[in-house]
Amino acid sequence: MIQFMRMARYLRAAVEKALAAGKMVFIGGPRQVGKTTLALDLLGPSADERHPAYLNWDDPRMAPRVRRAELPPDEPLLVFDEVHKYARWRNLLKGIYDTEKSRRRIVVTGSARLDYYRKGGDSLANRYRYFRLHPFSLSELGATFGARAVERLLAFGGFPEPLFRGDEAEHRIWQRDRLARVVREDLRDLERVREVSLVEELVDLLPARVGAPLSVANLRQDLQVDHKTAERWLTILENMYVCFRVPPFGAPRIRAVKKEQKLYLWDWSQVPEAGARFENLVGCQLLKFCHFVEDTEGHRMELRYLRDTDAREVDFVVLRDRRPLFAVECKTGDRAVAPAVRYFAARTGIPRWYQVHLGERHYSTGSVTVLPLARFCDELHLP
Repeated sequence: MIQFMRMARYLRAAVEKALAAGKMVFIGGPRQVGKTTLALDLLGPSADERHPAYLNWDDPRMAPRVRRAELPPDEPLLVFDEVHKYARWRNLLKGIYDTEKSRRRIVVTGSARLDYYRKGGDSLANRYRYFRLHPFSLSELGATFGARAVERLLAFGGFPEPLFRGDEAEHRIWQRDRLARVVREDLRDLERVREVSLVEELVDLLPARVGAPLSVANLRQDLQVDHKTAERWLTILENMYVCFRVPPFGAPRIRAVKKEQKLYLWDWSQVPEAGARFENLVGCQLLKFCHFVEDTEGHRMELRYLRDTDAREVDFVVLRDRRPLFAVECKTGDRAVAPAVRYFAARTGIPRWYQVHLGERHYSTGSVTVLPLARFCDELHLP
């Protein structure tokens, strides 16, 4: 397991490029997704949390030294972990960067949502690049699990520990403990929420809502809170990388829905229903692609879906700089092209259409390509 968890991650080359350009690098993402491991790998293949250049704010012995900017000598790369929990962290990093940038590189990692904390001031403007680290996906795993890679991802998700351990009981325990820490620790650091038990109840309600238009009104009723509160809690869970929402794409020439969003989880292995879990996995792969292009190329990327007032639906549309690149429909079986795909392909002007499945067949009909998930990831060079 340890060997696999130290695999080179897909962001490494982009991070090294930004560091070579003289920028600080911020690495955000879900708790336990591998941010610290990625940062330690930059220090060296055998570096661990005892490395002198690894400065962890959560270590009570280390925090006073970080606050006083007592830096280890002769270390060209410094890794600051969870430093955003320090109230004056922006000014601290600004001072270190401005005085040390000619001879040191700086990486900053953090749980919860580091980009949430970095907002609210321009003291670090033009000094850093921000990258979002996602769970492992099919493309990143390569040949690690061979023909069973998709099955493994569906069963255990993309977070390193359960994915590489492959133990169902340990996976359930890991899920329980991780979500408890996210809600009880990250929520405390991020927001002032008194009704923590109700937020935990909301987290329990979400897996059954994956893949369908999300009704905040129904969630509000289940939780017995007002609409504004339910919406705020959902936004907080998005900020903590528990879930994400996908808005509709209002293509011309169709009577598209305007407001109904769909919800997905960063840990798709929580989703109980097989079809929704597969759709969630594909959605996470596409969101990873969108974030990677945004963080490395600067394009504005959007993940949306298609649905009209007659309930015809296609699962995902990917846009770059407001223009649709391709649409994706997810099916667990390699069946014929879905009627909704044919209908929207003839009316929306989206240039490429894919129907992705768990089978083996690969064929094209008209403007639609039907293919297995692995081949889809390869053809689009998804990260």
